[in-house]
Amino acid sequence: MTGKLAEFMWPALVANKILNKRLGSSNFVADYPSNTEPLLGHDQSSLSSKTILNDHKDTQKYKIFVSTWNVGGIFPDEGLNMEDLLETCNNSCDIYLLGFQEIVPLKASNVLGYENNKISTKWNSIIRKALNKSTHHSFKDQLGDDKREDVKKNICCNNKEGENNNHPGQLCESPQDFECIISKQMVGILISVWAKRDLRPFIQHPSVSCVGCGIMGCLGNKGSVSVRFVLHETSFCFVCAHLASGGRGGDEKLRNSNVAEIFSRTSFPRGPMLDLPRKILDHEFLFQQIMKTRHVILLGDLNYRISLPEETTRLLVENEDWDYLLEYDQLTMELMRGNMLKEWHEGAITFAPTYKYCPNSDMYYGCCYQGKKAGKKRAPAWCDRIIWFGDGLKQMQYARCESRLSDHRPVNALFIAQVRVSATLKSFQSLFLSERFEQIKTHFGFPHNDEFVCKKQLSFRL
Repeated sequence: MTGKLAEFMWPALVANKILNKRLGSSNFVADYPSNTEPLLGHDQSSLSSKTILNDHKDTQKYKIFVSTWNVGGIFPDEGLNMEDLLETCNNSCDIYLLGFQEIVPLKASNVLGYENNKISTKWNSIIRKALNKSTHHSFKDQLGDDKREDVKKNICCNNKEGENNNHPGQLCESPQDFECIISKQMVGILISVWAKRDLRPFIQHPSVSCVGCGIMGCLGNKGSVSVRFVLHETSFCFVCAHLASGGRGGDEKLRNSNVAEIFSRTSFPRGPMLDLPRKILDHEFLFQQIMKTRHVILLGDLNYRISLPEETTRLLVENEDWDYLLEYDQLTMELMRGNMLKEWHEGAITFAPTYKYCPNSDMYYGCCYQGKKAGKKRAPAWCDRIIWFGDGLKQMQYARCESRLSDHRPVNALFIAQVRVSATLKSFQSLFLSERFEQIKTHFGFPHNDEFVCKKQLSFRL
């Protein structure tokens, strides 16, 4: 009877999951509602072409930190040191983009059931603490004990009665230098984007798009979560992907197929009057006839392997012969061929393969087991990658982190992004960063930056 019931329920569960994914693909979490209104009433869509062409354009540079990490379904504990991963002690970036894979185990109950948002909330809480820790301590040091309680009351008093004032990771006593502008989960894939508080007024039209490429070619155990937003007058697109696994010959074709599916099926809202990019490779400035600025970064467990016998791969890894290994790296070969990933770029790899490690060890899987488990060997590979597409991006760093939490090592990259800024809008920037704007904001009762809205937000439906 149980077998017949399972056989009967399976199509219904699959259909329900697909339906839920399609309906929920535009929802995301953020610290504040989606900003879709023109900055200070400056309606860009109403500007004539002559006005736009005559408007002087400046270029500003922003530092963007990007990280990808397959955490192997392991729930993070309080002792996890995200500061090392984020390198907050060495760098101060304007935008932090973190992509995770397998934040939940990829078992049937997680793939077909409802998503566990508690885990993504936990990860965001840890990220928030790490990004704002230095500010939190410096702020507390400047206050006497008699003032701290008053500050806490003044900051938190805007919360509605009955609301939970203890949002995960929220530091109520201090200002938040970094705020979450987009966070989205699809099964085990989580993408989380954080920006400096000063940039918030200049970030508009955030949106998300999910593509499932897993079971039956549509479920979310494999696939991508993509985010898009406009900073000043430049569009950004970040794609966090988890592609098909497998180390046998020909499995790379499945990964190439996943990439093609992600590129073709990812779709963002265009906007009522603004010609915002809808596809990943369409990310150019909204007035395409005037400038060609697009910043696209693809990150994740792309699962590309090394096309060499396992024994040869292990020997070359032991000798740290990265150059020879990379000649047979499947993603490197794909980038060189330029078939599907034409005009995509990757920084020089000077670090060891990031997969597959024994738990809590620096030993690669297959070197630390005997008997039955020895048959489950996985040759080392650079599965975790960060590549980019478009003009105006310069990579300054490409490295891996040495966390032993999972069987993958995290990979980080640091970019300098050129962003076009209208002189008209730039004239307002000093206002947003001034004390005068803080007074205006307080007068009109704008929510305080520390009020973390840890709820599902609907992106503006265009």
